Amino acid sequence: MTSATDVLNAAKAKGLMIATAESCTGGMVFAGLTDIAGSSAVMERGFVTYTNDAKREMLGVSEATLDAVGAVSEEVAKEMAEGALKHSKANIAVSITGIAGPGGSEHKPEGRVCFGITRKTETVTETVEFNAIGRENVREAARNHAFKLLIDAISTF
Repeated sequence: MTSATDVLNAAKAKGLMIATAESCTGGMVFAGLTDIAGSSAVMERGFVTYTNDAKREMLGVSEATLDAVGAVSEEVAKEMAEGALKHSKANIAVSITGIAGPGGSEHKPEGRVCFGITRKTETVTETVEFNAIGRENVREAARNHAFKLLIDAISTF
């Protein structure tokens, strides 16, 4: 498993700054990274955008996208990551939007989390089905997956 220390060390080695845009994790990725002393060398800023209004106002997520596909979608994860990069001085940004639970629906079940990872030249998105493993476990798994996405993206920078 990729740790926060791994992410920070890799970013420091390449001289990169990181931004996060989080919804269902409520800032857990940023907190996990900034729990480590010296993280200010690579952590630029974090956006916690729990509501659709926050996603629009802070990150520039399109109302049309939210209306068409909803907040839990790869399209919104893409716009969140790109918005975090645009509204920061970071080189790389990760985003998370999903349904931690309890609840969900037939079309968007509990445990579905969409991720975005972006650099100025490329944005990649993916959806992970963590399933109904409980709110705390979904959020923790999403945080850990974001660490992995960051380390993978940093290694190819």
